[in-house]
Amino acid sequence: MKTSFLRVFTVIIFVIIVQAGFSQQIDSMMSVYEEDFPTEKIHLHFDKSVYNKEETIFYKIYILSGTELTTISKNVYVEWYDTTGKMIKQTVAPLYQSTAKGSFELPADYSGNFIHVKAYTRWMLNDDPAFAYDKEITINTTLVNQNKKAFIPRTTVAVFPEGGFLVQGITSRVAFKAVNQFGTPVLIKGFLVNDTNKMLDTIQVKHDGMGMFSLTPKSDEKYKLNWTDENGKSGTTPVDVTKIQGTVISVTTTNDKAVVKVQRTENIPDNFKLLNLLVHLNQKLYYKVTLRVTEKLMQQAAIPIDEMPTGILQFSLFTTDWIPVAERIIFVNNRQHEFTAKLTAPLVSMEKRAKNVLEVYVSDTAFSNMSLSVTDAAVSPPEGNSIYSDLVLSSDIKGKIYNPAYYLTSDADSVTANLDLVMMTSGWRRFDWDKIKAGILPTKKYPKETDFFKLTGKVYGMKSVSIATPLMLNVFIVQKDSSKNFIFLPVQKDGSFEDKKVFFYDTARLYYSFNGNSKLTDITQVQFENGLLRQAPKQITFPANRLYGWSDSIARLKMNYYLDQQEQLKKRMASTTLQEVIVKTRARTENKIQEMEKKYASGLFSGGDGYSFDLTDDPFAKNALDIFSYLQGKVAGLLISGSGAQTSLSWRGSTPDLYVNEMQSAVDMVQSVNVNDIAFIKVFRPPFFGSIGGGSGGAIAIYTKKGSDGRKGSSDSKRLENTILGGYSRFKEFYNPVYEKPADNFETDIRTTLYWNPYILTNKKNPRVRLQFYNNDISKKLQVVLEGVNGEGKMVRVVKLLE
Repeated sequence: MKTSFLRVFTVIIFVIIVQAGFSQQIDSMMSVYEEDFPTEKIHLHFDKSVYNKEETIFYKIYILSGTELTTISKNVYVEWYDTTGKMIKQTVAPLYQSTAKGSFELPADYSGNFIHVKAYTRWMLNDDPAFAYDKEITINTTLVNQNKKAFIPRTTVAVFPEGGFLVQGITSRVAFKAVNQFGTPVLIKGFLVNDTNKMLDTIQVKHDGMGMFSLTPKSDEKYKLNWTDENGKSGTTPVDVTKIQGTVISVTTTNDKAVVKVQRTENIPDNFKLLNLLVHLNQKLYYKVTLRVTEKLMQQAAIPIDEMPTGILQFSLFTTDWIPVAERIIFVNNRQHEFTAKLTAPLVSMEKRAKNVLEVYVSDTAFSNMSLSVTDAAVSPPEGNSIYSDLVLSSDIKGKIYNPAYYLTSDADSVTANLDLVMMTSGWRRFDWDKIKAGILPTKKYPKETDFFKLTGKVYGMKSVSIATPLMLNVFIVQKDSSKNFIFLPVQKDGSFEDKKVFFYDTARLYYSFNGNSKLTDITQVQFENGLLRQAPKQITFPANRLYGWSDSIARLKMNYYLDQQEQLKKRMASTTLQEVIVKTRARTENKIQEMEKKYASGLFSGGDGYSFDLTDDPFAKNALDIFSYLQGKVAGLLISGSGAQTSLSWRGSTPDLYVNEMQSAVDMVQSVNVNDIAFIKVFRPPFFGSIGGGSGGAIAIYTKKGSDGRKGSSDSKRLENTILGGYSRFKEFYNPVYEKPADNFETDIRTTLYWNPYILTNKKNPRVRLQFYNNDISKKLQVVLEGVNGEGKMVRVVKLLE
């Protein structure tokens, strides 16, 4: 008897140890997921929602990881597809404070009524494609409505038991969702019936094709929905009862807590009598609750949610031995994802080409990084998504959400209830619990992209020749704007080389040779790469007989008017251009600043937004004590105080970065440079993307005078081996006309986007930004949209009408 008791006791101890081991393993694995496999989420703020053909699409990209600005990626990629699914173009841009700007010019011959956009980082390619950023932008291509093509609607109705399964004898809520073949909601009505066709309940859509009913399954019955859609077509959807015994989970919420109720059948296996509940959000485990249902058929727990971040909170229910049995998601919205920005309009006028003034004020102490668009309100249909919906809702849902922006516009009970229908009818599963239980981590094909553009590559054929000294590769880089850069690349024993300081847009031609051993170029092959992800042109698939368009007839009429004016203006400009070609025959001359720009600046230092100073013929430079005294008072917003070692600089609350010949330098080093030795100065407004830290205070680039050696290379380089290498995509800058003085011969101003600014930056010292723009010749009502993030990963969206 004693021996038997000891055996039973040993088994119990073993089971406890095993279950404790599973628990610790799942805890540790979730910690690994949170730390080593974080996810990134993307939002694109477009200057408007509908475009006419041949227009330019301007956009700003925002990326978060969890609830913070991403530190995972340094580059972001955007792909553009036509209506057949063919990729038109891929662009790549560097990230600054988790953001990037860009543009896409619609091809002149583009005739599609939409264009498809995919955006991602290299790291995001490891995730399930169902979570990727996809958007379709409406294109108004002709004056005739293109949506006359008939299509046969096909309604599909799916049912979703709360928790995942229906169990006999337990009352459960069941949500349903009715959509057509394109994912658009469909209105249906009908009945829940059993297998004898007895009506048990009516079904009615509450919001966007979704609704809910309750059901207590019986062992001797089967169930189905008999429904009729808005087009008069009938259908049947089975309601499957898949469990004879087991547990179900239901969740209801109040302002401060989520009440979880777990029910079980009378007879259940022993491993269902002690249940484990994991409550997690953004791959972070917040609560682990043990529910004992040994004696009771129902158990409930109250989970505090009032201090949780905004997002999708998941409840995962497991048996004693950690077998998943039910899941439920809810949306937590405590408004902790938002920060406040005040958008005011001190000056508003809807007269032709009238001046308008906007002010953006952020009282938050954290820095903010925002974008702002002003468009004709008559051609701006309501956006289906927003920075809120993209970053805290759509990016965590596998299924398509129709008009996701709606669910974050209000805290009204009706909106909250409708959002819970989305939670009930949408898939959400980032974890494969079986793999976690087995200790199997996800495979990551694509590494984190923690570097910007870099010049990298390999020398092939080195083994065929004996090399006594370390190899050095001389590379002379000539960009499209004629700017030049010369670098030395040490070659490793395996032939590889790398330089992370090279940075340029568009393409550049690389001339190269081996330092001290020019013959090596004849017997080796050098391959250059930029370290960026380049996707080959590809094809994606859209549903057959796709119907896409927009239903706002007033907006379409206004867009058609703009399109007609656009075509007329193009014809007038074509005839004017022909006359100018005949009259203007003398060669174009460049001013001195442009010549200095070409001669000295390269990479991110070429072009840019700021000020340029030519010191070679400047009499004031000769009398300046140092470079800071020369710049004092010359740049609006740049504050220079003190002298000598006490000199300090400030611009928009941050310190500008200093560069001498494009090498970062300290204040004392810059002061030691004789002003008479300086040829050219460039002062970049914040932000300056060439700085490693983001350049929130802008930058000052100082170039010393070059001797005869500064002009070497251009003639000799033609005899060197060379290749072409692509860099970051070059984007179009938004044109913001200034109508300070009246003019007689201005062409009609038909801009539908009146103003676009992708970088509005504030911080504690400079919380206010003042902007100005001019109206076109047509608009009488304007829409202003401000979106952005701050340093804490919080978001803002403000929409304002001007009239």
